Amino acid sequence: MVALLSKAEIESHASHLEGWTVEGKELQITKTFKDFIEAIAFVNRLVAPAEAAAHHPDIAISYNRVTISLTTHDAGGLTVQDFELAKIISQLS
Repeated sequence: MVALLSKAEIESHASHLEGWTVEGKELQITKTFKDFIEAIAFVNRLVAPAEAAAHHPDIAISYNRVTISLTTHDAGGLTVQDFELAKIISQLS
């Protein structure tokens, strides 16, 4: 099992991620796109990196907005895996 991060470790990792916030035991970002088709295309682009990491985000789609939530369910909170995937997602356009 992957180890949970301490509050200080979470704050340190989060400080290197633009646009992401820590909400309880989750790391979240909301991205806004031109329309629904662009929002879905973005979601499709994050399938391969999530599969490669064997770490899958929770995704909420509302027309042109996509909210991504990361947490390590098995560990019960935030781990290094969440922040590693967040970095990859941040690089997707």
